[in-house]
Amino acid sequence: MKINLLLTIIFLSIIIYANIDEMNGIIGLTKKDGGVGCVCHDLNPTDSVIVWIEGPDSVLMNSTAQFRILITGGPAVAGGLNIDTYFGAVDSADTLTKVLFGELTHTLTNPYQDDTVSWNFLYTAPDSLVADTIYSVANSVNGDGNPTFDQWNFGENFIVHIYDNPVFVQSENLQPDDFVLYQNYPNPFNPSTNIGFRIADFGFVSLIVYDALGNEVVTLINKDLPAGEYEAEFSAKGGSASGGNAYHLTSGIYFYRLKAGSYVETKKMILMK
Repeated sequence: MKINLLLTIIFLSIIIYANIDEMNGIIGLTKKDGGVGCVCHDLNPTDSVIVWIEGPDSVLMNSTAQFRILITGGPAVAGGLNIDTYFGAVDSADTLTKVLFGELTHTLTNPYQDDTVSWNFLYTAPDSLVADTIYSVANSVNGDGNPTFDQWNFGENFIVHIYDNPVFVQSENLQPDDFVLYQNYPNPFNPSTNIGFRIADFGFVSLIVYDALGNEVVTLINKDLPAGEYEAEFSAKGGSASGGNAYHLTSGIYFYRLKAGSYVETKKMILMK
């Protein structure tokens, strides 16, 4: 009896410490500081619930980029989340989430659409060159108010590499070791953003922006370049640092592709008006 009472006290203490509220948010549950997870729904994570983060793997120092967290599996009626970061900061991208004590959580449980539920959120990079970590945990609930049959799982730690401003550089002494296409900054952007990249050898380079349907919007770079680091400007109002036809874009997702020799890479950016 004493053992059962002790376990009950410990369990309730964990719940209180974690600030758990299924309808209004959960914090203190990620792996950042050995978080216990969504223990009010179940003591153990469930492999049937899959949690993952999508977003840029590189972010400019002190800049803000948009990410998305997704859940699939479990009872799949609605979901909740808790996101934290080691060096940077997380913030709401809309009214579906809120910040509590420096962590991000849901304002209300979010209903599934088909087989997934997702939230957008903002990440602000620190002012130092580090590899940061975004931690996450989320639950999938059945919506009946009884947590007994709900399920949860941790998301895989998402690593974000923080880099300095890749200002336009063209130096004979610079010998980069590889090719890199950086995440644009700012992102989301309005009306313009900068796209940085590094090339390892002299050769023909193209940098092209596409819309979500794969239609070409503008060619930013289309010429031979020596090894070095470069930066191109892209404006949603038409024109660019390299010129081009006039165009006017609406809010949404766009892609930019760098091709240099055999190296080809594509990244996503968000225009938010």
